[in-house]
Amino acid sequence: MDTLTQSRVGGVHSVDTQLQSQSIRVERKHITFDLRENPRGRFLRIIEEVGGRRDAVIVPVSGLEEFRDALNQIIAFNKKLPEKP
Repeated sequence: MDTLTQSRVGGVHSVDTQLQSQSIRVERKHITFDLRENPRGRFLRIIEEVGGRRDAVIVPVSGLEEFRDALNQIIAFNKKLPEKP
């Protein structure tokens, strides 16, 4: 998937190329994970859409493994907690 988008950041136009995309639905939330690239480098853009509102988090690829490790620690910790009734 090679999609180009244009955005304006800090008064400068840049072109992002979408390299890979995955989407999931969790309850009422639609979450999209886009691996993108622009002249400054590659990054993961995580978009949460709920009720017409969109929020995004950008993680540079240099932090992806640390991001994954932190998420895995949260998942492991959550599994040890008792279930909520």
